[in-house]
Amino acid sequence: MEQILKYFKGLTKKQVEQLESLQELYDYWNAQINVISRKDMDHFYERHVLHSLAIAQVYSFKPAEQVLDIGTGGGFPGIPLAILFPETEFLLVDSIAKKIKVVQEVTSALSLKNVSAHQARAEKVKGHYDFVVSRAVTQMPRFLTWTRGKLKKSKGPTGTISKGILYLKGGDLDEELKGIPHRSFPIGDFFEEEFFETKKVIYVPS
Repeated sequence: MEQILKYFKGLTKKQVEQLESLQELYDYWNAQINVISRKDMDHFYERHVLHSLAIAQVYSFKPAEQVLDIGTGGGFPGIPLAILFPETEFLLVDSIAKKIKVVQEVTSALSLKNVSAHQARAEKVKGHYDFVVSRAVTQMPRFLTWTRGKLKKSKGPTGTISKGILYLKGGDLDEELKGIPHRSFPIGDFFEEEFFETKKVIYVPS
């Protein structure tokens, strides 16, 4: 939690309590249904919570905006973002039922009213969203096929972030992103921990 509080200073008491509760909740549910590797649980706040919140350093979601988290796994990046932006609506989807059960249990324990979670393949999700978020579930060209028709049209001026995909990915992405209009934000510019040195937030406009 010290890492979170170092970078996010204006949290309410409720947000701090919700974020503090995450470790205990995931310790419990991970013992029942393994959704996070044991090694990563030793660095839970850095590798899962803070990594998810890197998206918030690129864009602050607005009240009533709708965000779709594809391949959420145990609820990342969706749950930390939903805590940070309580007036934004989040739909978290994953094709694996046991992972969605964990998401539902965690969101219920935290009383997160702005989160819905459904077992579904990305291609089957209905509706139109302001943003799609995800954390390295597949290569970007394939991910774009999953999100086709799901994003509202961007109305913002060129060069601003206004509707689209915010994707957490690491490593050399030049080949993967070749020919795809995007902006890349190195997470190391926001967070000083070594874990983030090669990681990025990739924005692809709708």
